[in-house]
This record gives sequence, C-alpha cells and structure tokens, in this order.
Amino acid sequence: MPPLEGDSDVIRGGIFRMKPVDGLSFQLYSARALEPLERQFELLAELRYRRVEPFGGLLGDPARLKRVLDIHGMMAPSCHVGMDRLRADARAITRICKDLGVETIFAPAPLVGERDGGEAEWRALGKELAQLGKAVNAEGLAFGWHNHSWEYQKSADGRFYLDVMFAEAPDVIWQADLAWITRGGADPVTELRRHKSRIVACHIKDIAPAGQCLDEDGWADPGHGVLDWNALQAVMKEAGVKLFVVEHDKPNDIARFARRAAETVSSWS
Repeated sequence: MPPLEGDSDVIRGGIFRMKPVDGLSFQLYSARALEPLERQFELLAELRYRRVEPFGGLLGDPARLKRVLDIHGMMAPSCHVGMDRLRADARAITRICKDLGVETIFAPAPLVGERDGGEAEWRALGKELAQLGKAVNAEGLAFGWHNHSWEYQKSADGRFYLDVMFAEAPDVIWQADLAWITRGGADPVTELRRHKSRIVACHIKDIAPAGQCLDEDGWADPGHGVLDWNALQAVMKEAGVKLFVVEHDKPNDIARFARRAAETVSSWS
C-alpha cells in the first residue's frame, strides 16, 4: 500500500499540492466492534492512518481518547456529536472536543422520532442547527451537518428536506455522506455540485452490488462497490474537499475495510 503521510506531498514550482490521501481520516464508528479502543488505534497505526473522526460514544471518557491519540501521534480534526449532547450544553461539549484537538463538529443525524415529521420538522431542525452553530462557533470551532438518507425525502414543493433544512441554517457547513445520498435516491455528483460552497468533508463509503455483502447491510469497502469514484473524486476536487473520512457502517472485517479504504484514497490524485 502506498505511504499515507508525507511521501505523497508534491512540490512543483515551489507550490505545495495536497493529494486526497493527505486528508485521509477514519470514522471510529467503523471499528466499534473491535475492543478495546486501544486495539483500534493499534490497527490504524499499523496501516499508517494519522487522522481519525471520533463519535459521541467516545466522548464519555475524553481523557482516554486523548491518551490514545497522543500515544499514536494521531489527530482528530473532526468529530460527530449527537443532537442530544449538543442540546444539553453545546458550549461544554465543544470545549471537550477542542481539548481533543477537534476543529469541526458535525451533528450526525436527527434523533429517533425526529426524522419523519415532514417539512415542518426539517425546517425547525435547520433553525435549531443555526443556533447550535453559533454556540459552537463562539468556542472557536466550525459546525456542520452529516447526512443520511432521510434528508432526500421531498417536501410538497419538490425540494429535498436537506434543502429545507439548509435554507434555515445558511452558515452550517456540510459533511456529505456519498453512499447515504445514493441510498436516498439522489446523485452524489449532482449534490456535491449543488452544495459545493458548504462542503468541507466527505464520508467515503460504498454500496455493494445488489444481493452482495448482505451480512454487512449491503455496504462495501470504498472502491469495491457501485459508486463511481472517478466522477466523485473529480467533483470533490472541484468543491475543494480537504477531509476524506472513510467509513463502513458494518464491516465484517475491520482490518480489511481499513486497508482497502486507505488504498482507494491513496490511489487518487
């Protein structure tokens, strides 16, 4: 596998040019079945990952998380924080993230029971995100949204709920989950172009061909599924995406997924 850090740097004419692999990160939710946490980091270090994206379940013991980050010299430029934690005390959880070196917080999903209320519910969520964003920004961190498929249901006027929500939260940025966009019935290339001014990160995940990987809920390792990565990497470059967070919601072999995901992103120019 090509090196994941440093050796991919390119200097031409005195200008530094980043490759996608320079922004490679790993969503730790993908490795939750591998315990303890320290073993997850050992595996990722063996595969030369340098960045990870924690999720809310790991924030109950931030000292432990910081310790393993420091031991392996890793960074956590982004973190998923649930709406419940943000509602309870957005500034307090932001300070915890800041102590971990996090630069951007992404709210990952509406809570159960708050996903099927139609346009009014998504409009209200957008207004709430705008206010939460102000609290996060006040602590010096950026704030954004991570999508699933629910956002691609449509309102009465034909708009996606994602657009309804974003209309109420003009300053909230976006981490586009490319496979969830696809599962929602939309085209991720089109969506990246439509919202390129908001996008700062993408979740790099893939969908297996119909009938395959059923024990993994139909997900595939990036580059081993049906998504068109040639088209996607071109539009991600066009949008200026800098953080490429690999994810698999239910891998039956975490090491295989982590290795293949790194190989796929390493192959991009």
